[in-house]
Amino acid sequence: MVGLSTVGTAYPSRLLGVDLARLLALVGMFAAHLTVVDGAEVPVLFQVVAGRSSALFALLAGVSLVLVTRDVGVGTIGVHRARLLVRAGVVALVGLVLGLLDSGVAVILTYYGLLFCCALPVLRWRASSLAWLALAWGLASPALSLVLRSVLPPSSYQVPSLLSLANPWQLLTELAVTGYYPVLTWATYLFAGMAAGRALAPALTGARAGRAEGGDGPAGRGRSADHRVPLRTLRILLLVGVWLAALALGVSAWATRSPGVRQALLDSWGVTDRWSDLATVLRTGFYGTHPEGSWWWLAVWAPHSGSVVDLAHTTGAALVVLASCLLLVRVTGTLPWRVLSGAGAMTLTLYAAHVVVLGTAGRQGALGREGEHALLLHAAAAVLLGAGFALARRRGPLERWVGAATLAAVPDARTSPPPPSG
Repeated sequence: MVGLSTVGTAYPSRLLGVDLARLLALVGMFAAHLTVVDGAEVPVLFQVVAGRSSALFALLAGVSLVLVTRDVGVGTIGVHRARLLVRAGVVALVGLVLGLLDSGVAVILTYYGLLFCCALPVLRWRASSLAWLALAWGLASPALSLVLRSVLPPSSYQVPSLLSLANPWQLLTELAVTGYYPVLTWATYLFAGMAAGRALAPALTGARAGRAEGGDGPAGRGRSADHRVPLRTLRILLLVGVWLAALALGVSAWATRSPGVRQALLDSWGVTDRWSDLATVLRTGFYGTHPEGSWWWLAVWAPHSGSVVDLAHTTGAALVVLASCLLLVRVTGTLPWRVLSGAGAMTLTLYAAHVVVLGTAGRQGALGREGEHALLLHAAAAVLLGAGFALARRRGPLERWVGAATLAAVPDARTSPPPPSG
């Protein structure tokens, strides 16, 4: 969600397909917040976006992180790590402030701040190493979470805010393990996104080299670099994503078909002994973690459950969206994607504005959580604001503020050129 290109002036070229994917993730998050779920009837739209949109945000954060630090060398790695650490702190602070509002949104930004720190040790890893790390993390972290949650304090299910600083241990355990977006398992998305970003980075390097040689010429000034992404890379991302998403759903369907597994899940859930009730919950999702008491939970798909199957499916779905957006921009390059997907370049500002509006508009207002056309209004406002800022070639207010704070804390290194936007 959070655009990481917040330091320096961006080069003209960027991967507009990544911006488009961010826009879809943002609107998907709006839909998850504003779609009313009442009783056993779970709207199809909610089932599509629940769990997948926020996972897409996290994966795209990993993509952007690699794209803006792709030229990092041994001599400047310390500067970039320091900047990332400062940026993580500032984003977390924004999340803590937004958490004070009664918006009804489980604000993700404070979790993001801690999540960014997970990238520090692997900032220069190759795509293959990052992919293997994501795979291993996705398999191991849900099991580790299940073990740790048996000895850690239970989640308070409170949105992290400045008030949470009064109990730092509770805040840390919720951010890391027991909260809405636990970093222990969500690092899987970050590492997978970093692997994808490393595979896409040569397209931006090639775009800059082409301009240096005068290849693009005046007519190509500011052109998207999407056309430089090899089709082979897009095919790999698409096939891996489809395979992961489908395999995960298949495993979950196989597991939950067994009466013995169903009974084990019901016993550990402990709310009711009717499978139909639990089946509804599996469609609506949990609150960051699945129940304890049975290892079968690791093989069950439910939004925001943190199971192995959940991580695999949502990572796969995110890769499919990313590859599809890059391919769409590539084959329809004559469309004004820089304007159409402008909201994807300022998601921090737009997400924060969305939370503020929900926290102040009231539930029944036109822009409130139960407003009849609230989703349409929030999505339209985001797209139009993004288009306006793109036409003006301006970054979002929060993106500029985070960039200024980062530069103030870690001054620009003369040996490090300003990175292009992802």
